[in-house]
Amino acid sequence: MNKILNKLVWLIVPIPLIYLAMIWNKLPESIALHFDLNGKADKFGNKNELLITIIVLSVVSLLTYLLLKNIYRIDPKKYAAENKDRLLKIGFAISVFMSAIGCMLVYTGQHGSSGFAMGLILAGIGLLFAIIGNYLPNLKPNYFAGLRLPWTLENPDNWKKTHAFAGKLWFAGGLFLAVICLLIPSKIAIIVFFSITFIIVIIPCIYSYKLYKKQKE
Repeated sequence: MNKILNKLVWLIVPIPLIYLAMIWNKLPESIALHFDLNGKADKFGNKNELLITIIVLSVVSLLTYLLLKNIYRIDPKKYAAENKDRLLKIGFAISVFMSAIGCMLVYTGQHGSSGFAMGLILAGIGLLFAIIGNYLPNLKPNYFAGLRLPWTLENPDNWKKTHAFAGKLWFAGGLFLAVICLLIPSKIAIIVFFSITFIIVIIPCIYSYKLYKKQKE
């Protein structure tokens, strides 16, 4: 499976650049590069600026994948190597997501405000949360991924219980965002998105601290 992902990522990362090359001559001279909360363009640029944006996004996507794939090599934690496969899959999911964002930017560059969909972006991030949440319960203690709190890093049992709880919360919260952000107006979707994100990050931290205090007593 890992060999397949290692090959697929080299095909997925350049897709936005290939897409851009295919429609290059069809792009208008003035391209929308930024949008407000209502989905209206508030910053414009030329085709070269879009090209630079897509190149940077593709490079970051690939570097993120390579970093997560190899980060276990420098992790001093005893069981860090056991995270190799899980981090590779998370890195692959992030690369797919970033390539999708790149394609959306190119599509929006061609079609303007009519091609921009904030709800779709937020839903995609929610789906990414769900994918990460699926791997959190099986993530072993390490210094680079997961809820790296002082008490989780010092206590394997705290790490295990915290990530089992966080995994369920991230998975459920991510799926909820993936659906609801497609069904409600953009302004409300942004509020819901940040509210749910705050909840799925803070609650596991509080749970972990309470578990730490209980174990200490």
